[in-house]
Amino acid sequence: MTYILVDTANTFFRARHIVKDNNPETKVGLAMHIILNSIKKAWTDFDGSHVVFCLEGRSWRKDYYKKYKANRTEARAALTESEQEADKIFWESFDTFCQFINDKTNCTVLQDKQLEADDLIAGWIQQHPDDKHVIISSDSDFAQLVDTNVKQYNGISNTLTTIDGYFTDKGEPVLEKKTGQPKKAPDPEWLLFEKCMRGDPTDNVFSAYPKIRKTKLLEAFEDRKAQGFVWNNLMLAKWVDHEGIEHRVKEDYDRNRELIDLTQQPDHIKEIITSTIKSATQTPKNSSQVGVYLMKFCHLFDLQKIKDLAGQYAAPLNGRYGT
Repeated sequence: MTYILVDTANTFFRARHIVKDNNPETKVGLAMHIILNSIKKAWTDFDGSHVVFCLEGRSWRKDYYKKYKANRTEARAALTESEQEADKIFWESFDTFCQFINDKTNCTVLQDKQLEADDLIAGWIQQHPDDKHVIISSDSDFAQLVDTNVKQYNGISNTLTTIDGYFTDKGEPVLEKKTGQPKKAPDPEWLLFEKCMRGDPTDNVFSAYPKIRKTKLLEAFEDRKAQGFVWNNLMLAKWVDHEGIEHRVKEDYDRNRELIDLTQQPDHIKEIITSTIKSATQTPKNSSQVGVYLMKFCHLFDLQKIKDLAGQYAAPLNGRYGT
């Protein structure tokens, strides 16, 4: 089986930033095209079997770490009146899209009030270890999940990340801007370690050791299994923040790992992930006339190009779980 795992909100809302037209309805239309095109491409290129849409809840991470994504709340509060109206239109359109996927297709929809889409995508992969998976998202957090059976397709940039390297939608290697050479294949373990040390500014997760040089991180990473002098020298180091508060690197690293590493959620959160997936899949959906409903949905948002090829776009939405 090959599962197409959709980071739904990420793909939908990132799409609007590549549209120069300020008309909210134009941006909504493009977002619909990008998410449906991404699914169709992944389904066709990788012989998809079933599509899983993962939705957001209010993350448990906000209770564990009060600063988590607090920057996004501040950004929303700073929106102008016209920006707020555009945001409202986007959310309403997104809700309509999710309702269509849930009610009129055979796709699995995963959501829990305490979980993020990242948790559900990682949980699905962990619960289906013998299957193949293609994650549709532009979120760099998923680099940690890339493996021999896991790929990531970014429908915004049309790039594919695999354990063998980064590729364009034409199958050509992605080139480094500075050197013009093919971008080095990802090392998921290193990328995860680096992110846990550097933090994640987009999610307001602070660094465990600000301004540390990459060479020092690489040396510690090489010593991670032996946990000898280099590793302990890094982890036991202390630093003082701008408020005069002293930090120990290991404590902040462990905090960041629980926030970022998609295998390190608290046990009760892991139980919720397991039960959410089990509940959504124990009775597979068996919707009929998916193509007809897709055409009606396309008419609602004036998605004429997709409507003209409704059969091709309906195929991934029609694939049932377990078949």
